[in-house]
Amino acid sequence: MGCKKAEAPAFKPPPAPVAIFVAEARDVPVYLDEIGRTVALEMVNVQPQVSGRVIERHFTDGGDVKAAGPLFTIDPRPFLAQLGGAEATLAQSKATLDLAKSDFARSATLLDQKAISQQDFDTNKNAVAVAEARMKQAEAAVETARLNLEYCSIRSPIDGRAGRRLADVGNIVEANQTSLLVIQRLDQVYADFTITERNLPAVQRQMAAGALKVEVRLQDDAGPPIGGELTFVDNAIQRASGTVNLRATVPNAERRLWPGRFVKVRLVLDTLKGAVLVPAGAAQLSATGPYVFIVSKESTVEMRPVTLGQRQGDLVVALTGIQAGDKVITDLRPYVFPGAPVVVQPPAPPAGAHP
Repeated sequence: MGCKKAEAPAFKPPPAPVAIFVAEARDVPVYLDEIGRTVALEMVNVQPQVSGRVIERHFTDGGDVKAAGPLFTIDPRPFLAQLGGAEATLAQSKATLDLAKSDFARSATLLDQKAISQQDFDTNKNAVAVAEARMKQAEAAVETARLNLEYCSIRSPIDGRAGRRLADVGNIVEANQTSLLVIQRLDQVYADFTITERNLPAVQRQMAAGALKVEVRLQDDAGPPIGGELTFVDNAIQRASGTVNLRATVPNAERRLWPGRFVKVRLVLDTLKGAVLVPAGAAQLSATGPYVFIVSKESTVEMRPVTLGQRQGDLVVALTGIQAGDKVITDLRPYVFPGAPVVVQPPAPPAGAHP
């Protein structure tokens, strides 16, 4: 009898080490990400209210100024002279009124005694009325002169940061025409951005339930975002672009935000409770949709179709297909395929640790 040749046992590759991420459940925000631009909360173009020559400047370009703090001084001497003339006219008007009242009192007595005519009495009465009117006119002129003298000292209307001065000492400035300085308030800023009209109903629903939070981040800043609040939604959709203008108010005590700068704006609409998160880089795309590889209970690779939601930093929400605790494979090497045996690779020890 012939001897049968013994068959070699089938080769089984050893389990390959893989790195994993254990899917976790967490409350995450539902948001809209947009690009916006910062705008100063208040901006004032300082102009003189009287004409004259600038004789002093009390601030530095780019420096902080306080409300009611001095900025410029216009030569007050012409206005002091006007005030003196107005006060002299007022004194003269007061003396004229006193004389008219005295004459009118005497004419009343003489009229009772039939010593003067009714016409003379009416003339003296009218003189009192005219003198009173002229005195009021003189008082108004004095008040105007005092105001003009006060306007010679130009003060900041708000707390803010001064820009570059637009007039120097010695310049002649015109009332309500010459721009002297632009001041912007920076302790808070606006973040202006737009959303599409498709997203407007969701924003309106959430605004009806309460104020919406906003996170603002600079384009090249790795620091934490700055939290703010949505404070304005425009009353019309822009027909040309199909977008709606929105505005958030953001604290800026550290001056990280500067007017006119582009920023990333995240409008938080809601919170998704218990969302399952997986690494965004672990998700792959096939003809039937996205999928991830996980380590099964038998320590083999299993392919799981998933439905993905919004990104949350380096993670992404898995709406379906993954449960909290699943071991998602993060290093997608050629030996990682459905059914392949794998072993979970322990995480690398921290730098400087002893083995």
